[in-house]
Amino acid sequence: MHKNQSALIQLHIAVLMFGGTALFSKLIALSALDITVYRTAIAFLAITVILKLQNKHLRLHNHRDYFIVAGLGIIVGLHWVTYFAAMQMAGIATGIIAFFTYPVITVLLEPLFNNTRIKPTDLFNSLIVIVGIYLMVPDADLGNQVTLGILTGVVSGVFFATRNLLQKKYFSGYGGPHTMLYQTLTAACVLSFFVETPPQALPLQDMYYLILAGIVFTAIPHSLFANSLRYLSATTAGLISCLQPLYGTILAYMLLSETTSMTTIIGGILVVSAACFETWSITRNKR
Repeated sequence: MHKNQSALIQLHIAVLMFGGTALFSKLIALSALDITVYRTAIAFLAITVILKLQNKHLRLHNHRDYFIVAGLGIIVGLHWVTYFAAMQMAGIATGIIAFFTYPVITVLLEPLFNNTRIKPTDLFNSLIVIVGIYLMVPDADLGNQVTLGILTGVVSGVFFATRNLLQKKYFSGYGGPHTMLYQTLTAACVLSFFVETPPQALPLQDMYYLILAGIVFTAIPHSLFANSLRYLSATTAGLISCLQPLYGTILAYMLLSETTSMTTIIGGILVVSAACFETWSITRNKR
C-alpha cells in the first residue's frame, strides 16, 4: 500500500476515534470533570509508553517551555470538561456540533494573536454559524438543559481555539504526541484537586471504559493523526477532521440509539459547512 493511502486510512481512523470519544460522556456514569481527570491520566501513561517505544526524548528544549505547556494543559483540560459536559446535557450530536464552531471562533480570535484583519467571508461564516446554532437551540432559557449544553459546547470550542492559537505561537516546535504528553499530565494533575469520585470508588465498568477512552480513543488517535500529517497536506487533514461530528452522530445512533431532530441536523449542516470552509481557507492560505 502506498504511504499516502496508508496515511489517509490512519487519518480516517483517528477522526473516527475522536468522534467516538463523545460516547463516553454517556457510557461513563461520572461527572464531566471526573471523566476528564481519569481519561487524561490514562492517556498520559499511554502516550509515554508510545514515545518510549519510538525512542523519542521526553524532555523539552528549555525551562520556559514547561511553563508554556502547563498553561496549555490547563486550557485543554477546561476544553475537555466543557466538551463532555456539553454532550451530557445536550446529547452527543448536538454537543459535538456546538463544539465544532471552533474553526470559525479561531478565525475571529486570530487577529488578537497575529495582528491580522478579519475578512468579510469570515464574518459571513460567523453569521452562518450563528444561524445554525439558533436553529439548534430549543429555548432561549438557560434553564433548558439542551440550551445550556449548546452554550457549553461553544465555550469548549473557545477553549480549544485558544489552545490551538497559543500552541501555534509559542509551542510549535514539538510534535503532536510530545505536546499531548505534557498537556494530559497537566490537565490530570490540576483538575484532580476537584475530583468527586476517588479511584477506589470507581465502578469496575467505568474503569474499563476510562481505560478504553484514555488509550484507544485518546493516545492512539493522536499518534495516528500526527503520523498521517507526515504524508498528507494540512488541507486534507483539516477537511477530513470535519467528519468528526458525522462520525460521532452515526456512532451515537448505532450504539446508543440517540436520535437527532431535523432542525438540529439543518443547524449542524450549516455549522459544519462553515467549519469546513474556514479549515479549507486557512490551510489554502498557508500553502
